[in-house]
Amino acid sequence: MSVAREASTSASASAFSASQPDAHEQSAVTVVLVEDSVIERRFLRAAITADPGLCVVGEAQTLRDAIALIERLRPSAVVLDLELPGTAAIEIIERIMASVPTPILVCSTEVDAARAAAALAAGAIDVVARPTARDADRASYAEALRRGVRVASRVRVITHPRGRLKTRAQSAAGAADGGARASAEPTVDLVAIGASTGGPQALAHLLGALPADFTPAVVVVQHMADGFIEGLATWLDGLCALPVGVATSGIRLQPRTVTIAPSARNLVVNDHLRVSIEQPPATQFNVPGVDATFESVARTVGPRAIGVLLTGMGRDGAAGLKAMRSAGAITIGQDEESSAVWGMPAAAAACGAVQRQLPLIEIAAALVAILQGQSLGGER
Repeated sequence: MSVAREASTSASASAFSASQPDAHEQSAVTVVLVEDSVIERRFLRAAITADPGLCVVGEAQTLRDAIALIERLRPSAVVLDLELPGTAAIEIIERIMASVPTPILVCSTEVDAARAAAALAAGAIDVVARPTARDADRASYAEALRRGVRVASRVRVITHPRGRLKTRAQSAAGAADGGARASAEPTVDLVAIGASTGGPQALAHLLGALPADFTPAVVVVQHMADGFIEGLATWLDGLCALPVGVATSGIRLQPRTVTIAPSARNLVVNDHLRVSIEQPPATQFNVPGVDATFESVARTVGPRAIGVLLTGMGRDGAAGLKAMRSAGAITIGQDEESSAVWGMPAAAAACGAVQRQLPLIEIAAALVAILQGQSLGGER
């Protein structure tokens, strides 16, 4: 560690601290911490820098100092405490994303799920669940922080003034709803959507653009830390014309309703759109699993389903979307340009699972068009 970095660590009495990058830092993933607790900042620094590829280059306690540091240091990622006093954390996220877009990872407890959803709405990439003080939990938390920073640093972010996503989504809804409606009964019973990194904002775009009379049931699988799905559902419910809730075992997926898979379990769709919530196998990395849901939809709904795979890192959902296409379902993948991370949709495209790649803002209109009997056209 350089002398400057050591000084930065001990400068807890100041409003913020920063260090000049040495040769190692120039090649590492650089991080700015925004946290008002001295003790927690020390923990965050130690946890993150335990990975030699990650480097904390600055620390801030206040909104003004955080913005100044990020503008000056241009870090690879920001780690921010969601429990900053008042609305400071959300305001910091909005200001960063409006002026100097940077991937933001927020830390929060499960009881603050509503604010976590607000942070994602403001432009944060992901949420890491802050545990109790037990040593085992703190060790897992430290590893989750390192993993989250590595993922966030690879995410493409754009200038994101609050409200822009909702406005665009509503415009797409108007365009989709403006066409003539077919008189025939819809041939689609279920739309299954999978998402990961960048997914909450993508879901806000897509679900917010669906009209209130969108007939099929909609089921969503979003990778997210335990305890935060309920907050995501509440936030989306406030944005969407369709009601949004979290699945419980035994319910039946309802028309004109969005149902989100719960944390830590797989959602399986059975006959008559009846849902079971199941323990995932020990070898499954992403929970809830998109593949698990998509494959069950392929088995039980087949050609009366549409599969949509949105932004996300990794391959989850690719095999399931391929199974849906093989069963006769229509399949759509988000395109690279509009994805925060073009991992899951890219894997699906590579294995032949995607019939049509579309920009995020066009997917809702495409779904409405399919219900009106129009073809996707230009299949890939």
